[in-house]
Amino acid sequence: MVFVAGPRQVGKTTFARSLPGGKAGYLSWDDPEDRQLILARELPPSRLWVFDELHKYRRWRNYLKGIGDKRPAGQGIVVTGSARLDYYRFGGDSLQGRYHHFRMHPLSVAELKLRTNRDLAELLALGGFPEPFFSGSEVEARRWSRQYRTLLVREEVSDLESVHDLGTLELLALRLPELVGSPLSINALREDLEVSHRTLGKWLDILERLYSLFRVTPFGAPKLRAVKKSRKHYHFDWTLVREPGLRFENLVAAHLLKWVHFQQDELGLDLDLRFFRDVDGREVDFVVMDGRAPVLLVECKWADDSVSPALRYLKSRFPAAEAWQISATGKRDYQSAEGIRVAPAIGLLKTWV
Repeated sequence: MVFVAGPRQVGKTTFARSLPGGKAGYLSWDDPEDRQLILARELPPSRLWVFDELHKYRRWRNYLKGIGDKRPAGQGIVVTGSARLDYYRFGGDSLQGRYHHFRMHPLSVAELKLRTNRDLAELLALGGFPEPFFSGSEVEARRWSRQYRTLLVREEVSDLESVHDLGTLELLALRLPELVGSPLSINALREDLEVSHRTLGKWLDILERLYSLFRVTPFGAPKLRAVKKSRKHYHFDWTLVREPGLRFENLVAAHLLKWVHFQQDELGLDLDLRFFRDVDGREVDFVVMDGRAPVLLVECKWADDSVSPALRYLKSRFPAAEAWQISATGKRDYQSAEGIRVAPAIGLLKTWV
């Protein structure tokens, strides 16, 4: 079996139905008629069964195990969902060893074959979700984003989680885009919303499980005097972030995470996305790790700028790591004496992710 997870409306259903036999074998748990067929095990005569949002069924793990173990030879099964299926599989009867897990992300520079700063500006303004991006309209993109955030809290959360105060959770979802790019202070946010530390932590976990946001942990190697506790967060819909420089940083974070997840899901590599910050205030936006070793260092700038001293420092400590300082609107493209590539962001994003 193959599990395909990712944010809602990112294209999972369209992808699954485009597979050979996918349209004929498609069943959605959210559709009452399909739900009856699923429960009765009256499945389509197709070589591929596609179960959409099946994880909303309380016994979905045992259900998949049962039909998976008894399926005819050559019968394909794809399970799609807008929540982290790898998380919701825990508990009950484990499906370990019976499936491959893949994560679908919003559209990226490499996927769209973008080549210019103008192309990047359009992606930055419209977001990477197919519907707003292909509309070509910033007005439509803003309307879509507002509705998307409301539906996520009001429908997805209530379907999968026990949350009694959806109103305050919605306030949290509105507040978080303003805090992108800096280590998130749980205590300050808790005081603003007047909820307990435990409740706030639970809500952040829920939003992460539903692919509303993702968190990046700090990288702290020995002798770097790095800050090791605070985490930064970013949104899969980067248009939620109003400040242009931070929106650009969020876009880069989403692209790097997409590449890291591909390496994990497709090739089984032990890659991870981190950031660097030490007690002396030096900070590098992103560090891609391969096991315990940094392999890519990325610093984001809105326009052309001198090379970041923090990036110089980290590159000197890890000379084997590839290092980039990228800009959203800059035009300069060169390699510094330390081996740092300074270039428009499109130069990195079109090749790595």
